[in-house]
Amino acid sequence: MHDISSFLGLLQKHAITAIADVRSMPVSRFAPHFNRYALERSLSGVDIKYVFLGKELGARTEDPTCYIDGRVQYNLLAQTPNFINGIKRLRKGAQSERIAVMCTEQEPLDCHRCVLVARALERFGIAVEHIYGDGHVEDHSSVMWRLMVNFGLDQEDLFRTPAERLQEALDRQEQRIAYVNEELRIDRKPGR
Repeated sequence: MHDISSFLGLLQKHAITAIADVRSMPVSRFAPHFNRYALERSLSGVDIKYVFLGKELGARTEDPTCYIDGRVQYNLLAQTPNFINGIKRLRKGAQSERIAVMCTEQEPLDCHRCVLVARALERFGIAVEHIYGDGHVEDHSSVMWRLMVNFGLDQEDLFRTPAERLQEALDRQEQRIAYVNEELRIDRKPGR
């Protein structure tokens, strides 16, 4: 976890001019300097713009049609008007700003910003790179390759294309990381 000065230095090192916060709940009890308004003030102090897009691009959508058995389904979320609008806003902003999409997880594969948001941006030809805490950068295609390796889907397959194998890896990762709202689960037991 970063202190605020390290975080700001990392953004400046990579010439970031704007932050798009895609946390559904932009608060941190462990790092209050990352709470929405504290972060916004800190960023303003170094001339980095801040926009909250958690309602549009957050992983914990309030739209009940995006859930199956209590688990968010990224393919359904990506089709909602809010999500589509959030991607449009990012695309428009990227025309004049160097934007970092911010969430909570350090490892891109553990976060919806990689498995959902970055993929949507790439479909529009926007190059996505992931900045790590130590300052190194990894392009999105390398992250997707690592995902395939993690699930043993990196080897050629007579019956499936690379795109099909990547989709399987993404589906499996979504099952691992997608938000679950227990109140929407079908198999909820009484008192649970």
